[in-house]
Amino acid sequence: MSLSTVEEIAPSAMTDLRTRSTPAIFRGLAADWPAVQAADPAAYLSRFDQGGAINVAVAPPAAKGWLSYTPDLAALTFTREPDTLATLFERLRHVACESDPPTIAAQAVAVDEVLPGFTSENRVDTVPADVAPRIWIGNRVRVATHHDMTSNIAVVMAGRRRFTLFPPEQVANLYIGPFEFTPAGTPVSLFDPDEPDLDRFPLAAEAMAHARVAELAPGDALFIPHMWWHHVRSLDPISILVNYWWNEAPPPQPGLAPIDAMIHALLTFSGLPQNQRDAWRAMFDHVVFGPPPDHIPGARRGIRGDLGEDSKERLRRQIAQMMAR
Repeated sequence: MSLSTVEEIAPSAMTDLRTRSTPAIFRGLAADWPAVQAADPAAYLSRFDQGGAINVAVAPPAAKGWLSYTPDLAALTFTREPDTLATLFERLRHVACESDPPTIAAQAVAVDEVLPGFTSENRVDTVPADVAPRIWIGNRVRVATHHDMTSNIAVVMAGRRRFTLFPPEQVANLYIGPFEFTPAGTPVSLFDPDEPDLDRFPLAAEAMAHARVAELAPGDALFIPHMWWHHVRSLDPISILVNYWWNEAPPPQPGLAPIDAMIHALLTFSGLPQNQRDAWRAMFDHVVFGPPPDHIPGARRGIRGDLGEDSKERLRRQIAQMMAR
């Protein structure tokens, strides 16, 4: 199956990503990073390592790098172990020449906590200054298709990576797994785009028709917009990536994030007759996700208009009162 490739944009043309809604590759964005130019990435990182504790995902050779569920969804294909960066690199070097190695990966490690000083030497100027990077280190890992509820720039420091991305509207074709039991905190697709099983997951053929692929080398970066689904495959015995997550939207009040509203909706609409569910779906599409009601004067739109802080606070109090009943 031939997949579309992600659009490439010259780093010099990189502008405000808040207005961009599709992925983009920036070749060589971090080519000048000392971390990318280092002959030995592990030795470079050791300059900043103060021996802090990290968690490492470990899977047996039979997992073939797949960090996800067992076939019956009763367990995960990996376990987590405490480690340090120094011993992590020792383990990766030890298994690098094995034809069928175990999977070893440190994921989303807070750079400023574990590698203080790295950020000052290796920066992406277009990322908001207050966004703290995270680092991912492992061997030939395959991360199940998932999404982030933020925007993301992923920078390859060492090794090569392949991303397979799906637009948010393909969620119904990706066979999303449980919400309560996940590999890393966010729901993942049960469908593996590297080894498509269309007999078991027939709707995934439609998702694959809309997929976009990005293959990145050291120094390349990928912009992944909010809620785009992405499967990640590391292609080399030692692979290192630095990423930045940020949210263009203002921080939500506790309990009022979109995911919280969705969970509340699940509870609210569970068990309603189908005709009522259909009616509420139409109401949500119109009132929540539709355009402002132009037929109502702006000053009279109430909660369907532009909500100022006073209006939002009044609604929060109303919701709190409803939940306390």
